[in-house]
Amino acid sequence: MVMRTLFCWRTFNSSISVLQVLLKPLTSHAFYCKPSLGESYQKEAIFLLQRLYHDGRPRGPLWRGKKLIGKEALFVIQGLKRFKENEEKLDKFTKLHVLRLLKMDKIAVLNELERQEEVGLAFKMFNIIKKENWYKPDVYVYKDLVVALARRQKMEEAMRVWESLKGDELFPDSQTYAEVIRGFLRYGSPADAMNIYEDMKKSPYPPEELPFRILLKGLLPHPLLRNRVKQDFLELFPERHIYDPLEETFGMQ
Repeated sequence: MVMRTLFCWRTFNSSISVLQVLLKPLTSHAFYCKPSLGESYQKEAIFLLQRLYHDGRPRGPLWRGKKLIGKEALFVIQGLKRFKENEEKLDKFTKLHVLRLLKMDKIAVLNELERQEEVGLAFKMFNIIKKENWYKPDVYVYKDLVVALARRQKMEEAMRVWESLKGDELFPDSQTYAEVIRGFLRYGSPADAMNIYEDMKKSPYPPEELPFRILLKGLLPHPLLRNRVKQDFLELFPERHIYDPLEETFGMQ
């Protein structure tokens, strides 16, 4: 039955595009053989035609999950990941393929590298984008990169991005402050976490609880620093409760 269906397809004028064939009902063309074939055989014929006329695009989850990423951007992402351990090949690949990408492709590459937690490559891509004539400081671009670097505990790179953000006179949101503070506390650098906290206090946006609570928990081994944060927290949120392990355990006032 499949061979019979294919024979019917061959009798159709080959000059009509595959797209036209798929869009129009099968019963409207002269190549439609017999109604007895039924709907199941019509679907089978369409499936076979789709396999014969492959348009070259990736199929399956890879394509459906990355519809906004062009083929050039996907090629660049794969190449950057392939050569990330070889600085010489990475620089050569960057000059040949990355620099010639269009604006939206470069942004798509940056976002996808962040999503895949390839933060070293994302940091490199961010520096490339900053040198473009069309680049304008965007707090959300900074935020995504800083959060990605902080979560991977790449704090030196995170601070470079942070200083660049401050240089552009931008202020991130509470989530960004919280992630960077958490990153420094995990990295074992409470002094840097406090520096970020001081920057947060200068922000024009209203303060939120999350960064304070992360600091209060992370600074338990550092009571002097914790007391400073605690006083600020009680002034800003007088109705909120702070869990103090020593007070709860030993009844200290």
